[in-house]
Amino acid sequence: MATQIAQLRFLRMAPRKVRLVADTLKGLSVNEAEAQLLLQPRRAAKPLLKLLRSAVSNAKNNQKLNPDTLMIQSIRVDNGPMLKRSMPRARGSSSPIQKKMSHVFLLLAESASVKPKRFSIVVPKKVKDMQGKKKVVTSKEKTKLPGTIELPRPLQEKPGVFKRFFQRKSV
Repeated sequence: MATQIAQLRFLRMAPRKVRLVADTLKGLSVNEAEAQLLLQPRRAAKPLLKLLRSAVSNAKNNQKLNPDTLMIQSIRVDNGPMLKRSMPRARGSSSPIQKKMSHVFLLLAESASVKPKRFSIVVPKKVKDMQGKKKVVTSKEKTKLPGTIELPRPLQEKPGVFKRFFQRKSV
């Protein structure tokens, strides 16, 4: 059984907060774990998603493993170093602040009993058009016929009533 190890060191988040997200991924297939992380509202989900995608691509390119058969065997979040700061308090005293870091270790293993994919994850890609503007292209836009033209929405010259009422600065 082939395995792939990936590690993320010196993540500037407290390990307690990262463990909340990491514990939901144990034992899931790669596809399910990626879906979990994409829908997770916590801040720790983004670096963990990046780590998972890196581990999958390393397993695919370096060890020639099939990404559909990979599962998360274990994920471990350890304490990293602490940045020690202080905050001024009343009467000239100070109280300590500990800015904690985390080390994350991810172990992917090949498994024969992986459930079939329930869905496919489409990552939108940014493409520049003819005028040099960036545009996000999804899979639906790629399948359009080459002869079709999409009409732009009418340009709004004046902001709406609510926009005028709730502006941050008065005009």
